[in-house]
Amino acid sequence: MKQNSLLKHFTHTALQGLFGLLPLVIVAVLILWLYGKIDRLVNWALNFVGFTPQNHEYLWFILVLLVFFLILYLIGHFMRTRLAGFFERLLEKIPGYKTIKDLVGIFNSSKQGENQVLVVAIRGFANEGYNIGLMYSQKESIIQDHYTVTLSMSPIPNGGYMFEVHKDNIYVIEGATFDDNLQYLLSMGVKSFADIIKSKPKKTEALTPLSQWLQNTAPLD
Repeated sequence: MKQNSLLKHFTHTALQGLFGLLPLVIVAVLILWLYGKIDRLVNWALNFVGFTPQNHEYLWFILVLLVFFLILYLIGHFMRTRLAGFFERLLEKIPGYKTIKDLVGIFNSSKQGENQVLVVAIRGFANEGYNIGLMYSQKESIIQDHYTVTLSMSPIPNGGYMFEVHKDNIYVIEGATFDDNLQYLLSMGVKSFADIIKSKPKKTEALTPLSQWLQNTAPLD
């Protein structure tokens, strides 16, 4: 009985590690695959015009990087167009695509709009104090004027708790990212959040209330 319990615990923990690592591995594989394709394309283009890349490896590397980042920029620009929505709907029909996309999206601190990752301070669960958490979406909860805040565990942040918090009790730590919060959790508080984001400690009055942040970022009609 004890062996089954240990095996179940080991399997469950290993799966958590797998799904925690999976988005990073997928992104790394895609970047390496795309870089390899661009490397071949630039090599072919230079040979076509009579330029021998092997004799100018430094210049070749610079050209590959430039083309690589240009393509990433074009893809990022394309993802903001309506045409991207059409392809997105087609891709979502592929089993598992949406799950992987959502997992990768958690680690993307550059998102904008209703689904960007915000680092927030909320009134603590003791009589005084605050907790630092994440908002993966700025969509209003089923409870009016409440929003979902996630508090991760430390030092292993692959678990945690979700709370519906009134907007008056949520303050946005502007400039802070998902990665900053991850460093804070892994340090178990040894590094203060102020040290991590290289900022002086602030009074709560200096932080941006969520209601004000929502008002400032609301799309113009």
